[in-house]
Amino acid sequence: MANTKSAKKAARQAIRKTNVNKARRSRLKSSVRKVEEAIASGDKQAAAAALKEAEPVIARIAQKRVVHRKSASRKVSRLAKRVGAMGSR
Repeated sequence: MANTKSAKKAARQAIRKTNVNKARRSRLKSSVRKVEEAIASGDKQAAAAALKEAEPVIARIAQKRVVHRKSASRKVSRLAKRVGAMGSR
């Protein structure tokens, strides 16, 4: 348990930041899931629209350093590749 005033404050801040980051990570997963569901349904326009909405969300979460920027870039790239491949099917 924290003993000093500054350590107690740091513990409070860590809890607050953990909750904020959990919410951000949840939003990331939700936006990715929407794109994947649209891909699974076979509707390319819906998938492209979902990807367009998900991209800035993923970028913002990487900017806040909740996920690594390269991990976020990889997610966007893979989703875009899957959406792009839908037209050739």
